[in-house]
Amino acid sequence: MTRVGRFYSGAVSLFVVIFAMLVIMVVTLGFLRLMAADQMQASDSDLSQSAYDSALAGVEDAKRALLSYQRACANDSTSCAPRKAQLSSTQCNAALQNVVATSIVNGRIGEVPVQRSGGSSADRQLNQAYTCVIISPNTSEYVGSASADESKIIPLTGVSSFNTIRISWFSLEDMTGETGNVNRPSAVPANLKLLRQARWPDNRPSVLRAQLMQFGSSFRLTDFDAETTSGQSNANTVFMYPTSLVDTSATSLSDADGRRVGGAEFPTPAVAGGAPHAASCRANVSDGGYACTATFSLPNPVGGGSRTAYLRLVPFYTATHFQVELLNGTTVVDFDGVQPKIDSTGRANDLYRRIEARVDLGSVDFPFPEAAVDVSGNFCKDFTVTPDAYIAGTCTP
Repeated sequence: MTRVGRFYSGAVSLFVVIFAMLVIMVVTLGFLRLMAADQMQASDSDLSQSAYDSALAGVEDAKRALLSYQRACANDSTSCAPRKAQLSSTQCNAALQNVVATSIVNGRIGEVPVQRSGGSSADRQLNQAYTCVIISPNTSEYVGSASADESKIIPLTGVSSFNTIRISWFSLEDMTGETGNVNRPSAVPANLKLLRQARWPDNRPSVLRAQLMQFGSSFRLTDFDAETTSGQSNANTVFMYPTSLVDTSATSLSDADGRRVGGAEFPTPAVAGGAPHAASCRANVSDGGYACTATFSLPNPVGGGSRTAYLRLVPFYTATHFQVELLNGTTVVDFDGVQPKIDSTGRANDLYRRIEARVDLGSVDFPFPEAAVDVSGNFCKDFTVTPDAYIAGTCTP
């Protein structure tokens, strides 16, 4: 009996040891699995960020290519067309041949390694590159964003003639919360008064001011003050107030005298009278797109001739994303080199990231001014100009 008891006692101890070892092994394997998963996730996140950085490097080199093209056209008009053809190539990295060293692989331009300027071969051990960068100089729309009271000036330059513009603004990115429900009044309030910034309701689209500035082949500065009734004008301003008056399929504005017309003309200063137009806005933007849309037919420039035009947009009360399109009747006309689109794909090891960027291709010699005078305090100006002399005055702020 004693031997049997000792035998059973030893067997129980052995089973306890084996069971404890199995438990420890399972716990250890569980921790190892978690550590491996975390390490893999960290590695993937690091590679993803590195691939994204490589794509951004491609975007920056594309900006250099655009600047090189712009300067070449400014200095030598004969080289402008071939440079633009190269810039518009649909072959990967072909647009960058003038700004980066490229190589030919299997008859095509290969990827461009990401490394320091003048760096050593050790940089290549990072195994980063952008594989494909394509620049589209002409785009079907101009997109942007502006803070409250910030102005954006957009050159209205098309690849062909146009007579209408379509302005859309306020997207889901501008809203508080993610419901997508747009706060829109049924009409422009009677006896409209300016509200305090804090009193503007949440999720209500901005009041958008659109100013058209244009001139023809020959003009005088006084043409910007001309109030004509023959469909000609060089300076026009309209305030668009968000409402639910008209369905978005009609894209209309409420004219100054209360008539709703599809595709209203930009009012001349005499017609506008400072009255806001009731812009049509959708009730919900959870499916994407813009809440408000307004379409304008453009007046002819004073004196006729080819049009050189600019559009200035200023949102009031809230920041907003916006989109501007050029149309000839109902046909969309592409912008000609106003806001090129850059499609860049970056790589880190075997992980790829692709991004799309827009670049405003403004003048290298004259940036658009935000304001003639911008002060945070009081501003006082008092002087007189006569045919004979300049007489300075005095004033008290």
